[in-house]
Amino acid sequence: MLVRDLPAPSRAATSVDFDLHGFVGIRLLGASEADVAAVTRQLGPIRRELQREPDIVIRFVERLDIRGARLLAGEAAFTDAAFLVLLGRHKTRVRVAVPMAEVGGACEIVCERGIFAVPLLIPIVNLTALAKQVLPLHASAFVHRGKGVLVTGWAKGGKTEALLAFMAHGAAYVGDEWVYVSADGRRMYGIPEPITLWDWHLDERPEYRDRLQRSQRARLRAARIASAQGARAARRVPAMSRWLPLIERQAAVHAAPAELFGVEERPLEASFDRLFFVMSHEDPRVAVEQVDPADVARRMVFSLLYERTDLLTQYMRFRFAFPDRRNPLIESLEQVQRDALHRVLADRTAHQIAHPYPVGISALHRAMDPLI
Repeated sequence: MLVRDLPAPSRAATSVDFDLHGFVGIRLLGASEADVAAVTRQLGPIRRELQREPDIVIRFVERLDIRGARLLAGEAAFTDAAFLVLLGRHKTRVRVAVPMAEVGGACEIVCERGIFAVPLLIPIVNLTALAKQVLPLHASAFVHRGKGVLVTGWAKGGKTEALLAFMAHGAAYVGDEWVYVSADGRRMYGIPEPITLWDWHLDERPEYRDRLQRSQRARLRAARIASAQGARAARRVPAMSRWLPLIERQAAVHAAPAELFGVEERPLEASFDRLFFVMSHEDPRVAVEQVDPADVARRMVFSLLYERTDLLTQYMRFRFAFPDRRNPLIESLEQVQRDALHRVLADRTAHQIAHPYPVGISALHRAMDPLI
């Protein structure tokens, strides 16, 4: 018996729905208020009643019975019937049954109550969208001067910085982190996930610092002090330098788009009119050039695969556990993404923005604005 559910707390909701622009529906069953809040942190405020059957059901139970399960490096496990993820966000311990063979189609995830986040939720949502010919892109998007602008590239390539730059000049927010492009390439849709802000973002655009919660500002101040103390300690004891990256990673906070931009009531969609491909380079200048959109498509195939590393790692564990069960979509993911990217980006005018890292937010705006 996999599920050993006890009576849910009285605060548990019978059913809570989330609807991602009509193309992916998620339903929570047996979720407590804390569980609903956890999923809302991941998906943003897109909670609304579905008028159709959900694509993804997340069932919350008091306890998953995994007695006798075989462990895979302590990060996953399997029984005769189910594959389980045991490690969640920030290395927290969880117990979640994920039907890997069904991801991309209608599927049901079973979670123990009280988790901080549902493991693999965004990758599963994204594969569900991809199976419906909607392309999930690791990107930011906004509307400026009536034009829908999509900015994509490798992780930490400047996507969020471009968004912050144009939002400071009156743009309308569409999305950050994940943007979804319709099958015909005409429309793009955002998901209001929290935005990661680094201390240096706020040094250049202090108006965003003023919109953070007091506790977030205090955390950034503490991280800055710790970073300075760590640097001094590393000069005295060079071995201490290995801890500096860990300290520096604390100099960031996650803020909801509604807090920064006041976008909670906006539709988070726009026409797809302009394409920018951003990357950093070893040069102090910002360089702009027109590029072949097919080249952008070829490169983004692998950026998207990289963003699905956690999902693909767990899928390999699943295949080890169940070598006779497979997911055709996951196993053909590279080609499916390549086809979707070429379909959506073909015949577009694309510009590459190469910049130093970290990039000046104002410098990005100066480089991109004339092209919009």
